Amino acid sequence: MKMKNLHYLYIVLIALTFTSCSIYNFTGTGKIDAKTFQVNFFQNNAELIEPGIDRTFTLTLQDLIQNQTNLNLVKNGADLTYEGEIVDYRISPMTATADQQAAQNRLKIRVNVRFTNKKTEKDDFEKTFEFYYDYPATTQLNGSTLNKAIDEIFERITQDIFNESLAKW
Repeated sequence: MKMKNLHYLYIVLIALTFTSCSIYNFTGTGKIDAKTFQVNFFQNNAELIEPGIDRTFTLTLQDLIQNQTNLNLVKNGADLTYEGEIVDYRISPMTATADQQAAQNRLKIRVNVRFTNKKTEKDDFEKTFEFYYDYPATTQLNGSTLNKAIDEIFERITQDIFNESLAKW
């Protein structure tokens, strides 16, 4: 008799697990009342221009949303729209040695984002997101070092944008 009850308990637990997945998924988003999204080109309006980061950022944000949702990317007329601009790209000394030389530098990038949800206007926002990458002052910020820094910064910024717009964290 106990085995039969245990069997029913397993069936109920499995049923609850699968039905709850339609409300909540592994990316942290709840039910998204949209089918399409678009990411408009993020122009680089920073005083210090690093060529190509505008395209890299735009593609990184598109890829993240495509990978973490089942939304379809469209060129216009989307339910969800992401647009904005890169407003700051700055390299600053962070720490100094005993002889007042920079020991560490910081690359900081800030992006202004306007998010529009045609289905739920109360979710619309305009907000600035930023992140940084620290590196030794003896290292030149170019080539693979620059690519690693930009990848890390954009990974964090795009995840923060995703969380703010879809995960509501």
